[in-house]
Formats: sequence, C-alpha cells, structure tokens
Amino acid sequence: MNQPKQQQINIKLDEKIGEGIYSNFFLISNTPSEYVLDFGRIVPGLRDVKVYSRIMTTPQHAKQLLKLLQQNIEQFEKQFGEIKLPQNQQVENKNVGFQSVTKAE
Repeated sequence: MNQPKQQQINIKLDEKIGEGIYSNFFLISNTPSEYVLDFGRIVPGLRDVKVYSRIMTTPQHAKQLLKLLQQNIEQFEKQFGEIKLPQNQQVENKNVGFQSVTKAE
C-alpha cells in the first residue's frame, strides 16, 4: 500500500507573535463540535483575569494537542527531571489558573 508523501510546510511567525505571551490561567470550553482554549494571566491580589489569546479548534485537533503535549512533557522530564505540581492551588474553593467548562450545543 502506498503511503501519502509527507508535505513540507513553511511556518511563518511574525515578530509580534514570536515574542510570545506569558500565561498562567487557562480556561477550556467545549461543545460537541469545538474546543475553545483561553490563555490569560492572573495576578496575585487582583480578582480579574485578562485573556490575551483565544484558540478555537476541533475535538480531533484538541486530542492531537493533548498527545503532543504529553509526549513533550515526557521528553522534558527525561532530560530535566519530574515537573512538580503545587500541592494546594485553591483560593476561595476554586482552582486558580486551570478551569474546564463543557457546553451542549
């Protein structure tokens, strides 16, 4: 069976996007047909979170992202050691920085 040829792609990264944005707040919402990932910053002492970027994608692409992140984290930990997570990330009974919401269409 012939396998399709891998196509080379060129990634274009403009200067502003290349600078990147620090994020310590992530909100994931989904419907049966899409995932919405919000990236923002939460600052100690402030109650408001500013979202700096929103990515919308399909459930299939979200699952591919999950697998790529898992592979990358495993490689990172092999090289640098286990990534430790804080024992208690709760403020006022809410998980700060990481939230997930599922919505029906």
